[in-house]
Amino acid sequence: MDKLKAMQTFVQIADHGSLTAAASAMDASLPAVVRSLAAFEAELGVRLFNRTTRRISLTDEGRRHLDSCRQLLNNLQEAEAALTADSAEPVGHLNITAPVQFGQMHVAPAITRFVQRYPQMRCSVLLYDRVVNLLEEGIDLGIRIGPLEDSSLVAQTIGHIRRVVVASPGYLQQIGLPAHPKDLLRANCVRRTGNNPSWGPFIDKGRPFSINVSGNLDFNQIAPAVEACAAGLGFGMFLSYQVAPYLATQQLQIVLEAFESPPRPLSVVYPHARLLPTRTRVLVNWMREELKGFGS
Repeated sequence: MDKLKAMQTFVQIADHGSLTAAASAMDASLPAVVRSLAAFEAELGVRLFNRTTRRISLTDEGRRHLDSCRQLLNNLQEAEAALTADSAEPVGHLNITAPVQFGQMHVAPAITRFVQRYPQMRCSVLLYDRVVNLLEEGIDLGIRIGPLEDSSLVAQTIGHIRRVVVASPGYLQQIGLPAHPKDLLRANCVRRTGNNPSWGPFIDKGRPFSINVSGNLDFNQIAPAVEACAAGLGFGMFLSYQVAPYLATQQLQIVLEAFESPPRPLSVVYPHARLLPTRTRVLVNWMREELKGFGS
């Protein structure tokens, strides 16, 4: 039995959720995949999957062994890639996804510079304000803000994003600096249409809490809400990158920093079990460098 091939087959089945899909992804026959899995289970002396006529799912032993197999395959991949990464010129097509506004502000310019540096590359940048399933939608690399829940992906944290409360200096001069988030209940707050009126979570003495704010101006997009706050219409709660240009020019000021919840990780993510081609590896390193220290 080729144990390395068996590990790769096992991981592909786990990632794709079926023997047939794994066979297709590996360009192998279904009987070959079935034989490889059976031999691997026999070698280990445990069942890795529970199989019925309708579905396949990992056993407890399979879940534990999956992480070990992924780590071994990744280590091998890293060692092989290190031999050629410095000399190989990336060629081909990559699909990249990111949140809409962050993508417009930071990812799209970085990818533009990437293609300028590597003209044999072709990149498709897909901006969505939803969590994209990279495997199902054929995405090679994603930029995520927030914790990663999908264990089939590799996540490399490259920065952090804060959720901040801001207001213009003029508005703060008019009503004074809030000493506690509850002070926002007596102020005008610019909100997002359709969003829960609750702002938070804030942290006070180690305990999270939220407050239901009110105001006379709502928007269904971030950009005009930020503009309204900069114009002195009230407080706003945004992600730090969304207001960074206004903070730099002192059109907005952060308040209530002592009550902020922990920042969210900014990560480069890509499919876990897939052996990365040079073009993907080069882009991962490129984006890490472009967004290095973001939010620090």
